Amino acid sequence: MKRIVIKVGSHVLTENNEISRSRMIALVELIASLYDAKNEVILVTSGAVSSGYTKIKLDKSHIPNRQALAAIGQPLLLGMYSEKFAKFNMLCSQILLTASDLDSRKLTQHAKNAIEVLLANKIVPIINENDVTATEELVFGDNDRLSAHAAYHFGADMLVILSDIDGYYDKDPNKFDDAVVFKTHGRLSDEALNQEHSANNEFATGGIVTKLQSADFLMEHGKEMYLASGFDLSDIKSFLLNGVQKGGTHFISQK
Repeated sequence: MKRIVIKVGSHVLTENNEISRSRMIALVELIASLYDAKNEVILVTSGAVSSGYTKIKLDKSHIPNRQALAAIGQPLLLGMYSEKFAKFNMLCSQILLTASDLDSRKLTQHAKNAIEVLLANKIVPIINENDVTATEELVFGDNDRLSAHAAYHFGADMLVILSDIDGYYDKDPNKFDDAVVFKTHGRLSDEALNQEHSANNEFATGGIVTKLQSADFLMEHGKEMYLASGFDLSDIKSFLLNGVQKGGTHFISQK
């Protein structure tokens, strides 16, 4: 039995400023299939702010507004997940964490204890950053690093990041037609890990840096990460359910 953390970003979950129900049901169906194949799955999800925005159009560039949107959207998001999992006769649960929770051995253990009980009863733990208080994450993180630490602290064998980035390329595929995706990757350079999040670096701003930092963290701790498209789940289904890699990038330590 494998324990897998799946992280899905807000770019995947939302379309036209609304939660994409078709993508959410596809994700839930994937998780149900993994459970049928005797895997344990922890879901780390973004989307609370986007969910809140469907109800009230506050200026998302203003941090207190984003915090308020998260507070509105979090129960809406969980309700949608609950509805979808019910179609597969599955229960899900909500766990809100901040970076400080995972910096505390005692608080981390409390969260782990609850997750162990949930998984033992085949209930899907759904983790999200507590966006109401975690203002730094609202600007920079998008749950990538949170999911890596969840995979490490909660005993997962692998982190899967489902993103609008379908793999790690040798150069920015938005700018270079000859960019080639790495099928596997085992060691990341300091240059790759420390790219600036700047307006003139769309690829980095789009989230590849935090994904690489997450992969590096996990590989340093002897764990794996897989980066694949969240828009088309055929690659991740093939990899996780059939053991065949068709696309995406598998980060695995060379140590």
